[in-house]
Amino acid sequence: MVHRVVVLAVDEAVGYDLAIPPQIFRSAVAADGSPHYEVLVCGVDARPVRMTSGFTALLDHGPEALATADTVIVPGTLCPGPRREGTLPPDLAAALALVRPGTRMVSICTGAFVLAAAGILDGRRATTHWRYTDDFRALYPRVSLDPSVLFVDEGDVLTSAGLGAGVDLCLHLVRRDVGAEAANRAARHCVVPPHREGGQSQFIDRPLPTPGGGTSATRHWALQRLDHPLELATLATHAAMSVRTFSRRFRAETGLSPGAWLLQQRLHHARHLLETTDWPVDRVATAAGLGTAASLRQHLRTSIGVSPLAYRKTFQPG
Repeated sequence: MVHRVVVLAVDEAVGYDLAIPPQIFRSAVAADGSPHYEVLVCGVDARPVRMTSGFTALLDHGPEALATADTVIVPGTLCPGPRREGTLPPDLAAALALVRPGTRMVSICTGAFVLAAAGILDGRRATTHWRYTDDFRALYPRVSLDPSVLFVDEGDVLTSAGLGAGVDLCLHLVRRDVGAEAANRAARHCVVPPHREGGQSQFIDRPLPTPGGGTSATRHWALQRLDHPLELATLATHAAMSVRTFSRRFRAETGLSPGAWLLQQRLHHARHLLETTDWPVDRVATAAGLGTAASLRQHLRTSIGVSPLAYRKTFQPG
């Protein structure tokens, strides 16, 4: 069954945020090209929506589309009610009231202010753009805000940090819904990185590595050898750096320690193998460099809350 995503464009919307969900979800197709998602963009009424970039957008759907959604996504906005007063304008409140109970609710960037003003984030962990941390906490003290991460997955409610983190969250949803292969296809189509974990930092200390002195080549080398032991000293030697220098530069370039990045890549590869092969779990664990089936089970449960066999059953139906 095709999953319906409805993007709610609120006045003073961030155009980049608004464009992310249609692009990602419409690019998430099965191997035969059939769509996994239907994406609609709606407003709170029939008026064009003003964008923060200085233009207006004509939308194909009104708020009634929200009543048909499986997932509702609220992009970033400068709408003064939720951003400055902690309240919803009457038309926005009426639109959100059309959403069916049990619908998955998602925000990108300052769209979290809208979800918070609606009470959807009360008692939950959430994130938004780090720049607006103080404003958010002052308006919505009942929300447990974590401004350091790319996105937060609370199951039926998900929030992301600013701009590019919205891409990460949408790809995460595709991966969660229909598997890593579909997410990878969408990422390739959109020419974006396929996988950044939600717990990764919103910003890194030094985003531009020193020319000729970065760790990119060593990361590429490591990805071809995930079935091998890859100690920190081994990686540093390949990069022709001391362990201390390598660790510092690696974190500056990726936002992660070498060990955390390597575990992330091993788990990503293991999930790919579980989706695309019928290998026994212990063989998958060995091929991903995770050692034993027990180790893979432990890491997969910690990461996404399911066992390898349950994961395979989800993404290899029949």
